Amino acid sequence: MNAPTFTMASAKMPDGPRITAQAHAQPWRKWAEPALRDQWQKLAEGASTPNPFFEPWYLLPSLAAFDQAGDVQIVSVEIGGDLIGLMPLKPSRRYGRWPFPQLSAWLHANAFLGAPLVRNGYEAMFWQALLDWADAAPSVGQSLFLHLPAMPLDQPLTRILFDLCSATGRTAGLVMREERALLQSSLSPDQYLEAALPGKKRKELRRQHARLTEQGQLAVDRRHDASDLAEWTEAFLALERSGWKGRAGSAMASADETATLFRNALGEAARLGKLERLALTLDGHPIAMLVTFITAPGSFSYKTAFDESFARFSPGVLLQRENLALLQREGVSWCDSCAAPDHPMIDSLWTERRAVGRISVAIGGLIRRTLFKQLLALELGRNPTGITR
Repeated sequence: MNAPTFTMASAKMPDGPRITAQAHAQPWRKWAEPALRDQWQKLAEGASTPNPFFEPWYLLPSLAAFDQAGDVQIVSVEIGGDLIGLMPLKPSRRYGRWPFPQLSAWLHANAFLGAPLVRNGYEAMFWQALLDWADAAPSVGQSLFLHLPAMPLDQPLTRILFDLCSATGRTAGLVMREERALLQSSLSPDQYLEAALPGKKRKELRRQHARLTEQGQLAVDRRHDASDLAEWTEAFLALERSGWKGRAGSAMASADETATLFRNALGEAARLGKLERLALTLDGHPIAMLVTFITAPGSFSYKTAFDESFARFSPGVLLQRENLALLQREGVSWCDSCAAPDHPMIDSLWTERRAVGRISVAIGGLIRRTLFKQLLALELGRNPTGITR
């Protein structure tokens, strides 16, 4: 997958001439060049579906940590040299436990959304060019289908993909759907808390807060800049590692690669004005911490940690109570929890839900498309309601 490949897709715009979109695949390291990286970041700022995990400041360090072999390519789509869309893709010889070759959007354990970055209004052009490329590119090999994990099902970007597949006779299927907590409301933080939690639970939180203040000087520290960022980052890594994630080996500090990614991501997000840090401190020491990436008009609750020795006071929940201030932050209308479905804490506090799912799409010629259609029907069962033809 080292040679750049191209395909073309064209469409007539409502008030103008026919324009052509060009899909281009390159090794991801090429996109570390300053000029390309600047184009990429500009695309992210105007993307119809925000996704910090595919922005250059997060994706490039992720690839450096987890794709040292350089198997991942960045597939970009351009119109007249202007970048309109981009996503990382990697071929695989297996699909879960099955030996089915497929081409997949590249994610890792600390990337929580798979939506490509696409300029608003150009979604159909992007998908058409990407699918045309996947049909014909030699680097795709014998992949039977394109697999898109963690796609936001509530976004026009995803609906347009299904509409395009239906209109062009290309089989596509939603092979998994789940919901995770979302914060989105016109209510004030106090009104939201009252609506989300019963009076008994709110009373318990007030009691826990009062008892915690008896332990020392309790304070809330909210930062949007890079002040003392290095010290704050190391404190978070230590706090997360001290808890159950550290014992399970899943804390960011449990491996050099994830610790480095965390440090780099927070530094770059702060530089771009995309970082919010929130901490609950007792006598100046953090007992609960939260990292949020700001990607207007949305945001993403990236990582949280709390001191388990204070668990009886629910410091993580108390911190999330303070985090409801996001409802009043200018330019931000929602926050994706990035949490697992049915999360015992955040699901009880955030009442909205975001649907995400895995989507598989036919690519290639008649033989590959026929095989994929059969495989998809087997995966979805005898009555595959999630298929478009």
